[in-house]
Amino acid sequence: MSNKPVERQSWSNRLAYVMTVAGATVGFGATWRFPYLVGENGGGAYVFLFCIAMIVIGIPMILVENVIGRRIKVNAIDAFSGTANGKKIASGWKILGYMGLLGAFGILAYYMVLGGWVLNYIGSLLSGTLDLSSPVTVETTAAYYKESIQNSPLAIIGYTAIFVLVNYFILVKGIVDGIERSVKYLMPILFVFLLVMVIRNVTLPSAAEGIAFYLMPDFSKITPKLFVFVLGQVFFALSLGFGVLITLSSYLDKNENLVKTATITGIMNTLIAVLAGFMIFPSLFSFGVAPNSGPTLVFQSLPIVFSNMWGGSIFAVIFFSLLVVAALTTSLTIYEVIITALQEKTKMSRKAAIALTLGTIFVVGNIPSVLGDNEWKHITIMGKSIFDAFDYISGNILFILTALGSAIFVGFVLKDEAKAELGANKTFTNIWFNYVRFVIPVIILAIFFNSL
Repeated sequence: MSNKPVERQSWSNRLAYVMTVAGATVGFGATWRFPYLVGENGGGAYVFLFCIAMIVIGIPMILVENVIGRRIKVNAIDAFSGTANGKKIASGWKILGYMGLLGAFGILAYYMVLGGWVLNYIGSLLSGTLDLSSPVTVETTAAYYKESIQNSPLAIIGYTAIFVLVNYFILVKGIVDGIERSVKYLMPILFVFLLVMVIRNVTLPSAAEGIAFYLMPDFSKITPKLFVFVLGQVFFALSLGFGVLITLSSYLDKNENLVKTATITGIMNTLIAVLAGFMIFPSLFSFGVAPNSGPTLVFQSLPIVFSNMWGGSIFAVIFFSLLVVAALTTSLTIYEVIITALQEKTKMSRKAAIALTLGTIFVVGNIPSVLGDNEWKHITIMGKSIFDAFDYISGNILFILTALGSAIFVGFVLKDEAKAELGANKTFTNIWFNYVRFVIPVIILAIFFNSL
């Protein structure tokens, strides 16, 4: 421990910040979760509602967290402190910061295991253990998934540990030399991989059928319940409610235009999510694979597609490498939420804070999440496996309640200070402020009750 105050860096420029936020908000939300939800919920109807939801809840809430984060430029707990409109902010508001950290812990507990799964697939493809050089059946991919993912806890723990170590070596270099510099290279790589997969898949025979399913909304499938469900996915897609955007914007220069950066963030997230669909659905329809296979879409259905494709093994490696890059750009920023809080609350050195954060989550979260599929499958929380419980509690309860509290904090506590921090023209600022104050809480409550 050291009594020296933690030195705060700032992003080198707007592009660095936007790229980092885009990396934080892409991850498995865009490349894994979004495609399978589209497949389960009517294809184009879901995509159409997702784009609307980004405007209705996504960008306004990005601004909420940007304002909170940049206001006094501290960690995600202390961001809910200080003074507002000449009055001291009650210490009870800090509970929102602690809930965000707890949510960040919950998502990392299972998220890093997904990274381990993907590394397992890459290792198996490169070694030939998973051979996609000739067509395979759904029984083959299901058997591989069961044997190599669900029933190989030691291997998955090992792959997860590798993924955690990669995060460690980047994080120890700091915000600028570590996260910013890594994302500067990782995001272009992600885009290149994504474009390679999109071009390959939209040129497959019968790809037009998959594109039509993906882009042509069946309006009969659009219901209020589905729209509320999609609004909830936007929270996951944008990393809202667990301190990521609050933490990242705390390193943002005071002269930066928050409205512009929030809009770019929302557009980039939507663009990448939509592109992810183009690399999946044309290929599914080309080879007659059902698009509604749920969370296992990427891990069990797509290998069948690759096995029927010329150069399938190569494209499979590229695809799973893309997933690793997307996961890494997100996990780095989620870890940073907890690391920054530890550093500033305890005056702990950065290296110690990183080791404590990654080590604790690995032991208390990652290992139990792996064992929950096999050795500990008899243990359930709220009727769910350990892996699913971390996902449900963080994504359906903690994130949403933290976001609700953040909107109320901006609308009823910060008030004029929030408007001043936004720095936009008066008309836009007043519209946004009243929308956040009176409409956003109603929308979030609807999402919350729909998710229970």
